[in-house]
Amino acid sequence: MADELPQTMSVVAISEPGGPDVLQIESRVVPQPAQGEVLVRVSHAGVNRPDCLQRAGSYPPPKGASDLPGLEIAGEIVALGEGVDPGELGKKVCALTNGGGYAEYCIARPEHCLPVPPGLSMAEAAAIPETLFTVWHNVFQRGFARDGETILIHGGTSGIGTMATMLAKLFGMTVVTTSGSDEKCAASRKVGADLAINYKTQDFVEHVKAFTDSKGAELVLDVVAGEYTQRNLDALGEDGRLVVIAVLGGPKSEINVAKMMVRRQSITGSTLRARSNVFKGMLADELFREVWPLVESGELRPVMDKTYPLAEAAEAHRRMEAGEHVGKIVLDVAGAAN
Repeated sequence: MADELPQTMSVVAISEPGGPDVLQIESRVVPQPAQGEVLVRVSHAGVNRPDCLQRAGSYPPPKGASDLPGLEIAGEIVALGEGVDPGELGKKVCALTNGGGYAEYCIARPEHCLPVPPGLSMAEAAAIPETLFTVWHNVFQRGFARDGETILIHGGTSGIGTMATMLAKLFGMTVVTTSGSDEKCAASRKVGADLAINYKTQDFVEHVKAFTDSKGAELVLDVVAGEYTQRNLDALGEDGRLVVIAVLGGPKSEINVAKMMVRRQSITGSTLRARSNVFKGMLADELFREVWPLVESGELRPVMDKTYPLAEAAEAHRRMEAGEHVGKIVLDVAGAAN
């Protein structure tokens, strides 16, 4: 199959740091998989906020990664690097990547791939890896989420927020979300939130306390940081855990440490892209065991917002940065009808 591959491919590259207009279609040589890697003919690629940050020049790719944006893809494995099981060839997969997803062909590692089951479209498959890996690691591994607990999820209608809501409900949790409009709160409730708070008109701390009979939530998944950090701690109960995965409100926070100590609360956070291949492979293995049966059965499906052709990646970024989306934005790379 590798002998039939073209020499060049269309990609969306970042011509210079800046706004969405710096995303430009280019022609590049099709990459060759190195030892332990696979080449995927990309059907669809997910669009994520780190792509926008990379485009703006504030989130450079790790050493050795592609300079192209795109952290998750779905497609067919069409070439194998040395040492890869020949049985991987021809498999339909979705994959977490270190970059390069905005292209017709993308390098991935087989241990970071998950099989696309019947009934899951390639567009839906491309919308899963980045959010699923991120939510599972931060909510369940770092946040120690347990059934019966209450979780507060900020950005309830984002890709992360919708995935976190659905997973939390599937694993027996009560979900509270925040969003920036009554319409988005309604959308969040439709996804599964037990309570959706309009943070522009309502105090989420007061509403979480009232909803939990003053007990507070056990867990907060935060993408804001900044001045939200102390408010998140105030919304948590005793022994509550705050997990930070983005700093949209600023990287610095001032908190009452004595209050945190008295209530035995903890703060943690993580980023995924720079983690080792081994770590990501272990995470994929756990997801395959614990979550993928829910995908195969149809119980878990990503909330889909809008799909754009690859050439309209700039429009996809504009929609994401405008905050208009509910769920995942995806690029149709192959022009497929699925």
